[in-house]
Amino acid sequence: MRPPTAPGPVTESGTPLPDSVLADVMRDTGASVGLLYLLPPTERVLRLALAGGVSGQIAAPWARIPLDAAIPVADAIRERSMVWLGSQEDVARRYPRVGIVLPYDFMLAAAPIAGSGTVWGGLVLLWPARRPPQLSAAEEDSINACCRHAAALLHQAAGSGRRLQPPDEPRMLPAPHPHEADPVQAAAALEFTARLPMGCCALDLDGRLTFINPAGTELVGARTGALLGNRPWEVLSWLRDPAFEDRYRAAVVSRQPTSFTARSPAGTWLLFQLFPDTGGISVHITPAGTGTAPAAPQPPQPVEPIGATALYHLTHLATALAEAIGLRDVVELAADQIVPAFGPKALALLTVQEGRLHVTGSRGYSAELMARFDAVPLTSETPAVRAITTGTAGFFPTFADLKTAYPPAVHQDEMASWAFLPLIVSGRPVGSLVLAYDQPRIFPPAERALLTSLAGLVAQALDRARLYDAKHALAHSLQTGLLPRALPHIPGLETAARYRPAGQGMDIGGDFYDLIPCTDKTAAVAIGDVQGHDPTAAALMGQIRTAVRAHATTGSPPGDVLARTNRLLCELDPGLFASCLIARLDLPHHTVRLATAGHPPALFRRPDGRTGTFRLPPGLLLGIDPEADYPTTEIPFPPGSVLALYTDGLVEAPGTDIDEATTSLARRLGTAPAGNLEDLADALLDHAERSAPRNDDMALLLLRRTKSGLRRTEPGAAGAGGSPSRGPGHGR
Repeated sequence: MRPPTAPGPVTESGTPLPDSVLADVMRDTGASVGLLYLLPPTERVLRLALAGGVSGQIAAPWARIPLDAAIPVADAIRERSMVWLGSQEDVARRYPRVGIVLPYDFMLAAAPIAGSGTVWGGLVLLWPARRPPQLSAAEEDSINACCRHAAALLHQAAGSGRRLQPPDEPRMLPAPHPHEADPVQAAAALEFTARLPMGCCALDLDGRLTFINPAGTELVGARTGALLGNRPWEVLSWLRDPAFEDRYRAAVVSRQPTSFTARSPAGTWLLFQLFPDTGGISVHITPAGTGTAPAAPQPPQPVEPIGATALYHLTHLATALAEAIGLRDVVELAADQIVPAFGPKALALLTVQEGRLHVTGSRGYSAELMARFDAVPLTSETPAVRAITTGTAGFFPTFADLKTAYPPAVHQDEMASWAFLPLIVSGRPVGSLVLAYDQPRIFPPAERALLTSLAGLVAQALDRARLYDAKHALAHSLQTGLLPRALPHIPGLETAARYRPAGQGMDIGGDFYDLIPCTDKTAAVAIGDVQGHDPTAAALMGQIRTAVRAHATTGSPPGDVLARTNRLLCELDPGLFASCLIARLDLPHHTVRLATAGHPPALFRRPDGRTGTFRLPPGLLLGIDPEADYPTTEIPFPPGSVLALYTDGLVEAPGTDIDEATTSLARRLGTAPAGNLEDLADALLDHAERSAPRNDDMALLLLRRTKSGLRRTEPGAAGAGGSPSRGPGHGR
């Protein structure tokens, strides 16, 4: 591996993830574009850390990707396997959102960066469509080696106590230079191009002119000094058609030659032929024909015109917001997409609640500044409120313009220009979107129209999100009502419980747990999982929990309790199945008897820290066969032992072997500090979430036989003795 020439994304300690991690795999596989994402701890959003072979503008919509998004790299991480797209048709069919925003011909591979039971991020590579339709074995090996190397570096940093901290902005790899130019040859090349009768120029990957010959300046009718360092469509008004900028984007993404024609102010039709490579784009300019009369001079256009990139960003935002679920998703997506893609330095999203304008989310502003503008009455005379009450957007190119319209205004954010956009749905105001720019901006009509469209998309998404959040609150209330609010106090037994719902749908599922006192010295424990994540599953879960509780209190063995519950479920015939594990604790005799109905095996931690998995005699899922039998097994439960019962959400994920995941969870049960059972429960859930993205409900119940007849009282402990358990909906 070559030594890095530049620092890359860093951990909090300053240890770099070198640029060579991405540069080497691009070189070894011949990829034209590379994107390396990192997954920060406790987050479910991938953040772009390194990018090569593409401009920051084109990469901007993909700078932050939620783990549950229908995007190749997110799928690769969820499934823990490589995703390969061999054609533009593949991209459009499997990932329409990507196909809409990047309608070009290319091939793509996405792979997870994972190791040591932890997902660290993902890798994306693009190739021109002219390559073979499948990856070679050597290319796959290079990609896998890159992911392993990146995972090892990040694991090493984490093992040293340094946490992953991706950069605020992705680092763009410098364009490769295969060799140093010979000064004599460079001078000769300049003389050569100067003598050519046709125009020649060069663009970097960001679309900025780095060279143009005299014939080129004559054909386009502009001085060299006015062109160099600028994008042609930003300084030449007659190239401001989005179709021209789109050809540049196509050349960068697909790495295939392309062309377009445009008529200059002199009336001459010019043919622009673009030839891309890893370092930029060479452009050949020749007359394509002569018009009958010179075109009338075009009026000067404002800077920062609206081009193809902005239109694609708007399309990308629309498709992303269509996938947003709750209010938080909308706020995060809006901030993630608008700030990098549309140019503002800061953003604030405000929503109407009970006659006041509340700051719902922001990006680029300090919390202190946002606090000053939070809960402003709708009777206030401020530009954000005015935008809502009048339904008219306010655009202020300078602070002087803002001060003229609002004399009490005080310059507090060090910005130069502002846009205040009303968020209105069906004539009803729902909020205001504030965009702030650190450079003066005159907001031409085309840009005002674009930003107004943007605000309309955000408003519609907010309205949908509010409806979802209302349904979510109802579902959450139902879930918490069906699960125990607190676990009962059992002398000699310490407990801890957790429940985390799946992240999709209505956030309601069929996982359940219960602790049932039977006598002064015995208790029954149940944990189960009903198919589905909807109110039907939750209702059936409530019925099963009630049946288990009724049969368990009679003192029946766990196998008999399961058999009776199974017969009831078969009679109800709900069309759903359920798994369940029941344990009966005999505390004076230090034993526990268990039976299972297709449920994941219980885990056991002995007093000396050794762990094991109880593979009980299998029993059918509840609701299949009314005559099914459920054998009961007795095991020791000495003081200091921990029994862990859980649902499959902790061990089951796409691309993960469930037996390996169960073994890994058991290993974590043995290595995590067990002094406080609540902390141990958190450690097990954290382990499950870090080892693979989870898309199912997770329920966990820990039980420890204390060494004395009384339960120990520990700081922060809950779940017994009448204390509220960290149960339904609990999050850290």
